[in-house]
Amino acid sequence: MSDMDQSIPVIAIDGPSASGKGTVAALVARALGFHYLDSGAIYRVTAYAAQQAGVALEDEPGLVELAHKIALRFDGVEVYLNGAAVGDVIRTEEAGRAASRIAALPALRAALLQRQRDFRQTPGLVTDGRDMGSVVFPDATVKIFLTASAEERAQRRYKQLIDKGFDANLAALLQDLRERDARDAARSSAPLRQTADAELLDTTSLTIAQAVERVLQWFQVAKTRP
Repeated sequence: MSDMDQSIPVIAIDGPSASGKGTVAALVARALGFHYLDSGAIYRVTAYAAQQAGVALEDEPGLVELAHKIALRFDGVEVYLNGAAVGDVIRTEEAGRAASRIAALPALRAALLQRQRDFRQTPGLVTDGRDMGSVVFPDATVKIFLTASAEERAQRRYKQLIDKGFDANLAALLQDLRERDARDAARSSAPLRQTADAELLDTTSLTIAQAVERVLQWFQVAKTRP
C-alpha cells in the first residue's frame, strides 16, 4: 500500500459469524459517509461463482483463477457479481458453509488480499470480517472485535432467515455456528482472533444503535491520537 493509502482512515470490525458485525459496520459507514466492505461477502460470492462455474470447492488453483476473474461491486449492503445482484443468494446457510470452507485455503486468501485492500478509498472505509484488523488492514485507525454469545447469535440468525422467508432450525443453526467458530479459529491462514490492539465489543445485551454509537465513539478517540 502507498503512503496515500495509509493516510485513509479504516475502521476494521472483526468477529465470529452472525455476531452482527455486518449490520453495525454498514451503519457506521453510512453515519460517517465512508465506503463499506463486507469481506465475508467476497468469499461467499467466490464460492457461489465456483458452484455456478462447476469449480470444486477443494480445487484451490481453480478457485484462485476464478477469484482473479470475477467482477465484484458493493452498493451499500447489496452485492453484485458480474453485474447481477446476488445479495440474497449468498446469504443462505449453505453459502455461508461454502464460504467458510474456501476461506481456509491459503492461496485463495492471498489472491483476494489485494482486492480487499483496493476498497480503501477516500474519505474512508469501514470493513468487517475475520482478519480485517490482523491481516488485511493491520494499520487500521481503530480495530474492533465484535462478538456475542453463540446462543444470541443463533437467535439473531434464525430471526433473519425467518424474516426473509427461509426455513430455519434454531438447534441446527447453533450447532453450525459453533462448528464454524471452531473452524475459523483453528485454520492455519489468518485465524479468527482478537488482536491485542482491538477493542472488545460484546453485543449480547446491546441494541444495534448502542453498538454503532460505541464504534463511533472509539473512532473519534482514535482520530485524536498522534
